[in-house]
Amino acid sequence: MALPKLEELSRSVAEDPSMATGSVPTREWMDIPVVFKSGNYAYPAKKDKVEYLNSQKGLSFPNARVWSPEEDDWKLPENWKEIILNGLKERLDKFRSLKIFMDCCVRCGACADKCHFFLGTGDPKNMPVLRAELLRSVYRNDFTLAGKLLGKMAGGREMTVGVLKEWFMYAYQCTECRRCSVFCPYGIDTAEITMMLRELLHTVGIGINWILEPASNSNRTGNHMGLQPHTFKDNVEFLVDDVERLTGRRPNITFNRKGAEILFITPSADVFAEPGLYTAMGYLILFEALGLDYTWSTYASEGGNFGLFTNNEMMKKLNAKMYAEAERLKVRYIIGGECGHMWRVLHQYMDTMNGPADFLEVPKSPITGTVFNNAASTKMIHITEFTADLIKNGKLKLDKSRNSHIKATWHDSCNTARAMGLMDEPRYVLDHVVDWVEMPENTIREQTFCCGSGTGLNTDEIMELRMRAGLPRANAVKHVHDKHGVNMLACVCAIDRATLTSLMNYWNPDVRVCGLSELVGNAIVLDGETREELDDGLRTL
Repeated sequence: MALPKLEELSRSVAEDPSMATGSVPTREWMDIPVVFKSGNYAYPAKKDKVEYLNSQKGLSFPNARVWSPEEDDWKLPENWKEIILNGLKERLDKFRSLKIFMDCCVRCGACADKCHFFLGTGDPKNMPVLRAELLRSVYRNDFTLAGKLLGKMAGGREMTVGVLKEWFMYAYQCTECRRCSVFCPYGIDTAEITMMLRELLHTVGIGINWILEPASNSNRTGNHMGLQPHTFKDNVEFLVDDVERLTGRRPNITFNRKGAEILFITPSADVFAEPGLYTAMGYLILFEALGLDYTWSTYASEGGNFGLFTNNEMMKKLNAKMYAEAERLKVRYIIGGECGHMWRVLHQYMDTMNGPADFLEVPKSPITGTVFNNAASTKMIHITEFTADLIKNGKLKLDKSRNSHIKATWHDSCNTARAMGLMDEPRYVLDHVVDWVEMPENTIREQTFCCGSGTGLNTDEIMELRMRAGLPRANAVKHVHDKHGVNMLACVCAIDRATLTSLMNYWNPDVRVCGLSELVGNAIVLDGETREELDDGLRTL
């Protein structure tokens, strides 16, 4: 489906009848069926990817088949309803928080206009309160006394194929960014409800390929891209060549080296595609400047965890590979690169699933001596924490003028800001390497707007939906571009770097996207370098 022209989509968001523009639906939400058509849904998972995942120990991805959301028959198991309801019962018993979220919502609507999908589409079912109601209505019908006695009068409804299709439509119009939870007076985390919806859908074989294929690749080869170990190694070495051409210094790197002090794990996109390539070059320059004793792994070559978007078992399995590799290589601790969902899994789920990592040491910087007690359990620190500590202790030679071609602004990535609390450290780094300005207060830090394409929704077949969902973030960038001349949007998330690039190309074509470590790499002065004037920093090549 072709993406509408900028003026056409802008007018549609602002003027088309919708809940966001003041129109009131003429029918009850339960009576409005979903309609699937090209462009409003992500492609279903490929049969061979589902079969592979289902064959793995500890994982369950049943009902592999070829199917289409646009067809009436989704080829569900005969007992699909029983599977769904039993799965919901199991999760209600297992997760006390889920039952609380089901019971305590008063439908006040405080979350409604906080969701970028609702703001971009105007669809009432994209209000977090109503998205949760898709599950809550089934819960009321089958798991509460009022629902069993009064049915629809008590807000309950029977689980039907139509309801299942509705779940699929709207569980994949949520990026689990958790902005709505910041504003909920009861602290309901609608992202967790979306996660439950997706888990339940997977129990009957309903999932999207842009999530399950990367998860499959990561389990099979160690990274989302499906890069074989030798390919991953070659890609990093190509970046080493580029750094040497730019600076005259050749970074010293190793792979799978036992006994290194630090294992470095980054999103595979950083060594595979722009603009992440420049972020990876920034890592290489930073570590070369320090003479850091670290190693890459060609087996745990991915920090990102698409299991967060599927189910707990997948999440646990993918997270475990990083720690298994750290134990095999006998390192002291792990430094992780710029990734969003890697850090949300680490900070919110890792200890319950795989931790604590008692075979590793509490991270201590070999350069400054700082002990990172915040990582006492996970034994893994963010590259930005590490870099901010280096700058604070005067351990880096920086020339801020090397970023004089850039006027930056900062995007707080949902999973590192809201889920991890990484907000002050990147700003401290920015202050020392580039001229930058903040976006409006209600679009940053805890209230940051999502890129609009996270949780595996950064797939081209839903590009219009992505551009609608990303509009709130794009508007904030437009504000600082027009007012301050901003030409670069910086962040610390590989998915953001990919999705925000598409978003900026559409809404703000004069603004590029980069990782924080690229700006650091631009500014670092290496001993013995033979660097010429680089008009575009590491991108000059």
